[in-house]
Amino acid sequence: MDVHHVTADAETFTCNAYLAVGDRTTLVDAGAMDGVVDEIRDHTGDLDAVVMTHQHGDHVAQLEAVCDAFDPDVYAYADHPTRTNEIDDGDTVRIGDEAFDVVYTPGHADDHVSLVSEATLFSGDVVVHDDGAFDYGSFGRTDMAGQSRERLIESIGDLLERMPEGVEHMYAGHGDVFHGDVRDVVTTALERAENREPKYPDD
Repeated sequence: MDVHHVTADAETFTCNAYLAVGDRTTLVDAGAMDGVVDEIRDHTGDLDAVVMTHQHGDHVAQLEAVCDAFDPDVYAYADHPTRTNEIDDGDTVRIGDEAFDVVYTPGHADDHVSLVSEATLFSGDVVVHDDGAFDYGSFGRTDMAGQSRERLIESIGDLLERMPEGVEHMYAGHGDVFHGDVRDVVTTALERAENREPKYPDD
């Protein structure tokens, strides 16, 4: 499965949006970068689906533009005007060439889900890597209204329990892509969160 980071050249704040090209070509999060539709078209003429990890603005700002351009199926936990398929904890969705389990992972956002296959994790903002706050194994911010560090800790623990041993690719909503022992990155993030290490000085 070929995964392309289609917001890598963004000059404004956005999440990382990933295009998985394969049997079911799928965009994971739409991002907030003007021109993302053109970036997708550089890799494919057809987009079968969009899967949303959550609906913060940096993840959904370009969703309607993507839908207008490609008319994909849209999978999301919470309601959205473009949603065609509701997903919930324990569901399975096909992304690219792999089948992914949906793991409900709130704390950073009430509607947050992570997506895990035998080899790959799309973690959204629950666990991120090398994001400027920590250089190995970081976690989503929980210092804003409606967020909860305690619930995030539970979610990271749930994700570890549900994650197969062989996962070696992590595509997070912010920071760098990681290839290697993904369980170790997630475990490190959990330890930092449990130790109440502040992600930001005023966290």
